[in-house]
Order: sequence, then C-alpha cells, then structure tokens
Amino acid sequence: MSLAYVIEDNEIMSDLMTRYLRGICEVKVFHDAISAISRISDDKPDMIFLDVLLTGPDGFTFLNEIVSYEDTSKIPVVLVTSLDLKTDNLKNYNVVKILKKESMIPEDVKTTAREILENSVKNAE
Repeated sequence: MSLAYVIEDNEIMSDLMTRYLRGICEVKVFHDAISAISRISDDKPDMIFLDVLLTGPDGFTFLNEIVSYEDTSKIPVVLVTSLDLKTDNLKNYNVVKILKKESMIPEDVKTTAREILENSVKNAE
C-alpha cells in the first residue's frame, strides 16, 4: 500500500488529515520536521502533506532538506497552509499543490492523494 507522510504540529489537523487519507494510503504522522527527516530515507513515502508553519524548523527548511538528496527530491509535496503561496514559485521543491487550511474540504485531500498516486503509476510505465 502507498504511504503518505502528514507533517503537521496541530494534532486536530493531523487527525483530520489521517482520516481523510484512510483507505487511500497508509499514513504516518509527524509533529515536527526533524522527526520526518530522520525517517524519510527509510520509508520513502509516495507523497507528503506538509504544514508550512511548524514548531521548530519550518516546512521550508524541510523542503530544502529533502530536495538536497536524490532519493527524496522527487517525492510529491502538498502544502497545507494558511499562507498565500503559489505553486509556481515552489516547483523546484516538487510542490504539486497547495491546500488552504481555512477552505479545504475532505474531498480536496482525497482527490489530491488519488491524483498523485495515478501520476506515479503513469510515470512508472
């Protein structure tokens, strides 16, 4: 089964994201960037749902870290944030989508995860 990382320091939000993704993929939750970075090479997740404003090193620090290694640089990342960001500026970090915390609905998360998995199958063929 596919694996998604949810990196979110708000427990309510991480629980919601886990519920939204259940049935689509396995989910591992991390409440800080350092914990996720320490596991990512071993787990090799298929996608990452990343909060930008984390306690400790922020989401941008995490993105800088994972793009610096070949085995993690191509993992699709979905930013889940309240910040007004554009994916065009973040393509180098493999950010494929930005979900706004204040307006996203469960179907947005599910659809995004399914699209990432479909694209990874197409790219593997």
